[in-house]
Amino acid sequence: MNIHPTAIIDERAQLHASVTVGPYTIIEADVVIGEDCRIESGVRIFQGTRLGRHNRVCHGAVLGCEPQDLGFNPEKSRPLLIGDYNQFREGVNISRGVKTEGGTQIGDYNYFMCGFHAGHDCRLGSHNVFGPNSTVAGHVELGERIFISGLVAIHQFCFIGDYAMIAGCAKVVKDIPPYVTCDGNPARVIGLNTVGLRRAGIPSANRAAIKQTYKILYHAGLNTSQALAQLKTHPGTPESDNILRFFEQSDRGVTAHR
Repeated sequence: MNIHPTAIIDERAQLHASVTVGPYTIIEADVVIGEDCRIESGVRIFQGTRLGRHNRVCHGAVLGCEPQDLGFNPEKSRPLLIGDYNQFREGVNISRGVKTEGGTQIGDYNYFMCGFHAGHDCRLGSHNVFGPNSTVAGHVELGERIFISGLVAIHQFCFIGDYAMIAGCAKVVKDIPPYVTCDGNPARVIGLNTVGLRRAGIPSANRAAIKQTYKILYHAGLNTSQALAQLKTHPGTPESDNILRFFEQSDRGVTAHR
C-alpha cells in the first residue's frame, strides 16, 4: 500500500493493498476500504464506514462522523455504507446513521462537490451530482441521475425522484417528483428537466408521455386523487408509471407547480 508516513491508520482498519492514503489522514478502527480507493490529504474516516471500489476522497473530507443529532449516543451508532466509483471533493461531510438499521447509504458513481453535507440515515442512489455547499438533512432519499445545484437545502424526510434537477439556492420542503426542474424558496416545479432527459437517451415518445402526465397532474384543474385516477386509465410508459408511484407513495406531499 502507498500510505504516507504521517497518516494515522488504526491497525484494526481493513484497507485493500491497492489503496493510497495521503498525508495527515486519520482512519479509525472498523473501517473497510476497497480496491483502488484514493484517500487524499487531511481526510478523516470514522469507525463503521465502508467504502467499495475506486472511490476518491479529497482533501479535508469527513466520512462517517457522528450525526448532528442531539439524541445521539455511541450505542445508537449505525454505519455509513458507500458503493463504488464515487468522488468526494474537498470538505465534504457525510454523517453515519443513527436511527435506521442500514444507516447512511450511498450508491455508485456519485459526484459530491466541495462543502456538501449529508445528514444521518440518508439514502442516496447512483449517478447523482451534488453542487458546492448544498445540504441534505437526515432521512432524505434520492433516486438516480439527479442534479442538485449549489447552495440547495433539502428538508429532512424529503424524497427526490429520478432525473430531477434542483436549481441553485432552492429550499426544498416537499418531495420533488421525477424528471422535473425545481427552483425557488420554497422550491416549485418550473418545468421538465428536458436537457437531462435528452442526455439520458429517453426517447421522444417517452418524453412526450412524461409531459402529458404532468399536464394532467398540474394543469387539468383536478386534485391529485382525481388526476391519478384519470392517469391510471391511460396506457403507461415506464416513466409515467414511475411518476404515478411517486405521487402515491409520497408522505410529505409533492412540490406544487409554480
